[in-house]
Amino acid sequence: QGQLVESGGGLVQPGGSLRLSCAASGSIFSITHMDWYRQAPGKVREWVAAITSGDSTNYADSVKGRFTISRDNAKNTVYLRMNSLKPEDTAVYYCKFTTVLRDYWGQGTQVTVSS
Repeated sequence: QGQLVESGGGLVQPGGSLRLSCAASGSIFSITHMDWYRQAPGKVREWVAAITSGDSTNYADSVKGRFTISRDNAKNTVYLRMNSLKPEDTAVYYCKFTTVLRDYWGQGTQVTVSS
């Protein structure tokens, strides 16, 4: 059974930076693309960024220009570099791997942006 393990969340000051990682702890095959989502309390889960196996990327307008998604195919790992963080970026961040058969979700990691 494959699992996604997230790390890198924490407390950061406004304007600061953080880098999230999400790695498969077991074998997950035929990954077509990887995504990051986030969800704040009382709000709908929001799509943040995506990257394909060919390294094509897409971003939500709310994070475009500030966040960068990347991947290491050899390690089955996806990253989210977050710069110029704002209080409204505060949320639980989830990674997702999409395969032909099913989706895999990370357990979530808390990101809090506060002074």
